[in-house]
Amino acid sequence: MAALVREVMNPDPVTVTVDTTVEEVARLLGENELPGAPVVDADGHLVGIVTESDLVMTDEDGEDLHIPHYIQLFGGLVFLEPLRKFEERLRKAAAATVADMMTPDPVTVEADDPVRKAGRLIAETGHNRLPVVEDGRLVGVVTRADVLRALATSE
Repeated sequence: MAALVREVMNPDPVTVTVDTTVEEVARLLGENELPGAPVVDADGHLVGIVTESDLVMTDEDGEDLHIPHYIQLFGGLVFLEPLRKFEERLRKAAAATVADMMTPDPVTVEADDPVRKAGRLIAETGHNRLPVVEDGRLVGVVTRADVLRALATSE
């Protein structure tokens, strides 16, 4: 069995930068049949991740983005739901570049971590893929399929 993440990861993943346009991200993900891409700076340091869900603006129930429920009281508005989630979704809906829509500080795994650790993180987070880093620099991506393949060959 491949014991380390570096032995099963893709060492050359598709990446984007904070300046990549939303249109370019959508094109890259579609052309490469990817659910997401790591976001790196000029030195290759991981700064975030952008996924298909960042490109689709729906609420938790799969409905279109809506203004939170509110009541009018004494000439003002009192929102009945937290505005934080709405503001975040609205910011992403108006995004022009990756910087406006990415998730900063994504869950990562180190290249020298055991494959089982990557599997545990994937299971705990529900993510299908994790960026692989060494000293903060992106060195690859490991997927659920990579982990399953490594674990299956160990038995």
